[in-house]
Amino acid sequence: MAHYTTPWPTFQGIGISAQQADFISQLLQRFSGLSRTELAATLCEQLGWLRPSGQPKTVECRQWLEGLAARGLIQLPQRRAGRLRGSVTRNAVSVPLPRVTAESLAQVAPVSLERVSGPAEQAQWRGMVQQHHPQGCPMPFGAALRYRIQSAQGLLGGLQFSSPAWRLRRRDQWIGWTEAQRRQRLAHIVCNSRFLILPSVRVPHLASHVLALATRQLVTDWVETFGVRPWLLETLVDPVQYRGTCYAAANWQTVGLTSGRGRNDRQHQRHGAAPKQVWVYPLCRDARQRLCGVAA
Repeated sequence: MAHYTTPWPTFQGIGISAQQADFISQLLQRFSGLSRTELAATLCEQLGWLRPSGQPKTVECRQWLEGLAARGLIQLPQRRAGRLRGSVTRNAVSVPLPRVTAESLAQVAPVSLERVSGPAEQAQWRGMVQQHHPQGCPMPFGAALRYRIQSAQGLLGGLQFSSPAWRLRRRDQWIGWTEAQRRQRLAHIVCNSRFLILPSVRVPHLASHVLALATRQLVTDWVETFGVRPWLLETLVDPVQYRGTCYAAANWQTVGLTSGRGRNDRQHQRHGAAPKQVWVYPLCRDARQRLCGVAA
């Protein structure tokens, strides 16, 4: 039997055969009592859509399924009551603002990054970012690690690293890879998707110092957690509100502006997002060569 592909959109660059489309439709009908997240996890396990660590790509699969449903290609169960879409989860907790003011970074040293783990820590982190980050705290796309920024004076802020944008024209042009190379090696890019220094914290050079700490610590943590070694970091900065000064001071480089579309806009339709500056930070000297598959 011919394994021709369907008009369905690809899943992270993977074409969907007619047999797979039929299997997916049947599974959704048979297990209609499961939640959307449970259905996505089941599909990932059945079709082998796994991270190198062996964990299913549940978040990405659920978003892909919801895209199919929006096109009328499948039917999904109703969303269950709980977290509002794109908002902080309901068990987030309020975080009091510490008052930390110093004339030099040395006065708050040592600064450290502490991995966020467990429901209580996750709830505190989400509450902090939801309250004090201008973009709030939506669920991250794909894999994610979160950190608290700590010092002897207490909590200073938080960081989140997560899966990269599927396509980012300026980043992709800077790397110089082909479409096939991007699909094969995208997992070696990690996005700094949230960075927050609490508004009550006033310490010179703290932000760039934290970024320097993160670039050293993240590689080990990401490999241990997800089984993939990052070669490049990326982030987006709104040039209307920020200049990216701390990224420049931490030796990141800007490679241009986004087109103003959402990260999942694979149909090339604008969603009204303002263009953002694309910043990158190579985690090894030959990052571009590795991403293109020509490293020594």
